[in-house]
Amino acid sequence: MRERCFSLPGRGPGTRHQVLTLSFGDPDARPHVHVQGGLHADEGPGMMVARLLADLLAQAEAAGRLRGHVTVVPFANPLGLGQVLHGDHSGRFDLYDGRNFNRDYPDLSDDAAAGLEGRLTGDPQRNVALVRAALRAALQQRQPVGPAEALRHHLMGLALDADVVLDLHCDGEAEMHLYTQPAAWDRLAPLATLTACRAVLLAEVSGGHPFDEALSGPWTAIAARFPDHPVPLGCASTTVELRGRSDVCRTQGLRDAQAIMDYLVHLGVLSGSVDLPPAACSPTPLAGSEALTAPAAGLLSYAVPLGSLVQAGQTVAEITDLETGQVIPVRASTTGVFYARPATRIAEAGKRLGKIAGDRPFRDGPLLSP
Repeated sequence: MRERCFSLPGRGPGTRHQVLTLSFGDPDARPHVHVQGGLHADEGPGMMVARLLADLLAQAEAAGRLRGHVTVVPFANPLGLGQVLHGDHSGRFDLYDGRNFNRDYPDLSDDAAAGLEGRLTGDPQRNVALVRAALRAALQQRQPVGPAEALRHHLMGLALDADVVLDLHCDGEAEMHLYTQPAAWDRLAPLATLTACRAVLLAEVSGGHPFDEALSGPWTAIAARFPDHPVPLGCASTTVELRGRSDVCRTQGLRDAQAIMDYLVHLGVLSGSVDLPPAACSPTPLAGSEALTAPAAGLLSYAVPLGSLVQAGQTVAEITDLETGQVIPVRASTTGVFYARPATRIAEAGKRLGKIAGDRPFRDGPLLSP
């Protein structure tokens, strides 16, 4: 195991942060898998799993099992880790400007494509190397200003060369689920089965330029830009939602870390063999995911547990009006798995109350939560 620390400037004079990267195996070996936790710094499950995964990888490396290369960032957002307001951690949004730490990553497609004009060949693997070099050059041309942009730039640079990227997150309360692009699904399907995902949400563009799409998106864009040359998907990237915020548990985290280790075996990063279990779900379009919203303010309770298959028209939640005592039902308008909900039980009008993974697309525009 090799450790590297990147020094990140703080907002004020004399303040700095560090991003730790742990590297396993030969840095030039393939496949290269990059794993990070805590980009939303108030989401502990991803940081726990990333830390425990690093421990398992250190054991595997000592046993001579590394065939590929793995990089792990146990806490990807030291800026957000330092944001504690009145005793509560606030790590999803930058308190300086309100921006989501998992949005606004640069789209390198156009700059990389410009650098590839007249250079692509008939050899798919040669083209993968050329595209990776062009993406690195496009990133290096950008000069980040301020700590948050420096962090985005650094994290992109760490992951840009990887064949597979796992960005570990969680929801308020949730079943295991993941987000990815359709082109990446075949490579990531074994991960979904090994982690027992109850929902897989696919979108070509989800909106907001999140980290995972900034890595895999340019490959599909460049392939479309040069249809006469074979350009395979050089990076399959996903956002893995490790249940809910309170699910920080070493026992559960170890099971999740072991599931990722099994996935690394499947990819050939680690020696060994693994049997894939049956899939717990089929992928559905992110555009078919219904976000239930509160029609009024009040106290929130749920009529069905997480993981339930709900039908269109079924009552999923109820809001109790504290002034009148009226109970207002919140019904699903689509059929699918009820896979996520907030951790709080006080609702304001318009609050998102849960997500249902339906198989019929009905939304457009930005598809992710703010």
